[in-house]
Amino acid sequence: MNVEKIYVKKVSESVVEQIEKLIEDGTFQSGEKLPSVREMCDMFGVGRSAIRDAIITLKGKGTVDVRQGEGTYIRTFESVTLFNHPLISPESSDVRDLYQVRKMLEPKIAELAATNRSDRHVRELKEIISQEALGDWEHDYNFHMTIAKASGNQIIIQLMQFISATTKKHMNDFHHFIQRDHLKVKKINEQHKDIFHAIRANHAEEAKNKMTEHLEYVERILQTNLWSLSESK
Repeated sequence: MNVEKIYVKKVSESVVEQIEKLIEDGTFQSGEKLPSVREMCDMFGVGRSAIRDAIITLKGKGTVDVRQGEGTYIRTFESVTLFNHPLISPESSDVRDLYQVRKMLEPKIAELAATNRSDRHVRELKEIISQEALGDWEHDYNFHMTIAKASGNQIIIQLMQFISATTKKHMNDFHHFIQRDHLKVKKINEQHKDIFHAIRANHAEEAKNKMTEHLEYVERILQTNLWSLSESK
């Protein structure tokens, strides 16, 4: 008979899974200090040894840093360590290729965000929408990054951090450009609101479609203006 042994999960492994889930959903942020061992004992209802073993495991996985006399901190993701290929770097000027990646990724990210978002993510997106200034690239950046966080997938967040780090200058140039056209600014802000409303309502398919429409619209502006201008220099 082919009988598999029953695997009994260690308490510390369950703690690791819980902490990783809290990091993925944004409850624990990159760079943030974890609660003390005693606080986590109360939080998870386990003993000190389970917490210590879990921290050792997380440290080995590169998820946390243990600082002597200070505590345990969630490691801050550095995008350049994920993408170290010489053809892909934050200095890359090939916006076309990067924009193709955005169109492949972000509609699905919006779909996941509509399914997995928390009330906190909804509040953050609403706050960003309410403060969107004319052509403010930082609000644009925060809007898309918050949607990535709402997806609940840590790898997606890391991918978006890389893409955003690579294109920040181009985002800035783009928003300086569209400041001259209030209709385009209004259109982009309306598209952000449509995406937000779909995510808030848990309408996954609509969120995906609205994100696709938004990215295609911005790409058309880039194709007819910024890219042609840069090539004529």
